[in-house]
Amino acid sequence: MSIKLVSWNVNGIRAVSKKEEFWTWFENTDADIINFQEVRAEEEKIPKKLLNTEGFSHHFNEAEKKGYSGVGTYTKIEPVNIEKGLGIEELDNEGRVLKIEYPDFILFNIYFPNSGTGAKRLDYKVEFCDALLDIVLELKNSGKNVVITGDYNIAHHPIDVYNPANCEGKSGYLPEERAWLDKLEEAGFVDTFRMFDEGENNFTWWSYRTRARDRNAGWRLDYFYVNEEIKDNVKKAEILDQVFGSDHCPVTLELEF
Repeated sequence: MSIKLVSWNVNGIRAVSKKEEFWTWFENTDADIINFQEVRAEEEKIPKKLLNTEGFSHHFNEAEKKGYSGVGTYTKIEPVNIEKGLGIEELDNEGRVLKIEYPDFILFNIYFPNSGTGAKRLDYKVEFCDALLDIVLELKNSGKNVVITGDYNIAHHPIDVYNPANCEGKSGYLPEERAWLDKLEEAGFVDTFRMFDEGENNFTWWSYRTRARDRNAGWRLDYFYVNEEIKDNVKKAEILDQVFGSDHCPVTLELEF
């Protein structure tokens, strides 16, 4: 069975749903599972058109704070089980995680915390990331297959930012954040995009403030990681940088089981 997954930080689902380019993409996608981050809306305030999508069931985890964070997954494949959050109370009030179990794998749709101006939330972010790593490693070691997607809010290597020297010390490129992705890979998880493309200038986020997308002055912040045991099941992973509507673009993963 072939399964195509998409992940996209939409930077507000109500805002993106007003854009023609979003619907052009959504109504023509061949994805089986679509993961949105930064939904920033309670379910009852999501436009009705996005709650009546033929062929998809939808599942959301929203933040306690209104208009903030939040993730949503649209799926054509019936889930075996759905959980909201990491199961850790102090990390679960911002609506950052959907854990969806399918017959062949467990999917984590995650909007990772931003470490913030002056790294004021770095400790929270590291705690969140370490807790996630414990969870996915336990699943992996128990024989489960794991797919971890979303906006990680981390650019891993110099190749993942347009101007590495200028990015030093900035949120999303801090040594502690990048080291956590090292730990994830050392634990046996694979950055699927880099299985297919080791080239430069592959970005998924561009600042609105500097018209960075026009210059492709971006960062790669959005990923699909899988446990190494299903690396051979990965058939394709792409960045859809010609899809507009947000300051991020979608990323994709195709699996064959």
